Amino acid sequence: MAARLPSWAWVTGLTAGATAAVVALAVQADHGPHPTAAVVRPSASASPHAHAPESPQHSAPPALPESSGQGRRIVYSLSEQRVWLVDATGKAARTFTVWPGTVSPQPGRYSITLRTQSLKGSDGVEIEHVMYFTKASGVNIAFSNALDGASPPPAEGKKLGGIRLHKADGAALWSFGERGVTVAVVK
Repeated sequence: MAARLPSWAWVTGLTAGATAAVVALAVQADHGPHPTAAVVRPSASASPHAHAPESPQHSAPPALPESSGQGRRIVYSLSEQRVWLVDATGKAARTFTVWPGTVSPQPGRYSITLRTQSLKGSDGVEIEHVMYFTKASGVNIAFSNALDGASPPPAEGKKLGGIRLHKADGAALWSFGERGVTVAVVK
């Protein structure tokens, strides 16, 4: 007949086993990939002149282009690859960088014509906060962000009109840019 272990021995054995598993998982996590810190961006209520860090150099964001019009509008700079959300007083309430598609709109004045909460982009990426404002070379041009927050993959020779944003910036633009809001595209 086999000897029977006391109940405290079972508890001690199980505790030791669980502790070993936790230590092994901690060692694995310590040697695994480490995400980088997120870039801090100004909030929708931040002053356009706030010195919030946006790049490793902690430089202030570029000023709103003077030739972008007046009043409440979305300003998209092709050369800066940047968007400004401009309030009714003409002050930039928020600015952020974007990833342009392979097809760009011509400089000019447009307006948001269609808003779609979410869909699959022409590049196969699930996107949200889709805001169409023009067509160029037969391609619809729209702002959007990837549903999972990832940056877009290389276009691989496709004609794409999606101007992609970081997830938080996409949500801010969605809140700001109802149908009919002006989109000023500048060089």
